[in-house]
Amino acid sequence: MALSKTQLKTRIVNEMKAQGAKETGQYSWVERMAEAISNAVVDEIKANAQVPVTGGSSAGTYKVE
Repeated sequence: MALSKTQLKTRIVNEMKAQGAKETGQYSWVERMAEAISNAVVDEIKANAQVPVTGGSSAGTYKVE
């Protein structure tokens, strides 16, 4: 499954709402905060995550795309 900033944002918003945060309203930062967090997490994983394959003809270490 590919990493999706949009799907991660939705999951973060839903988790925040489950904890009692209000998604809407003049002072709500839920949407903006969820977007910032999801962008940072996906960008960090894509920039630095590596997957080791320990056997077979594809053995080696590969970047997460």
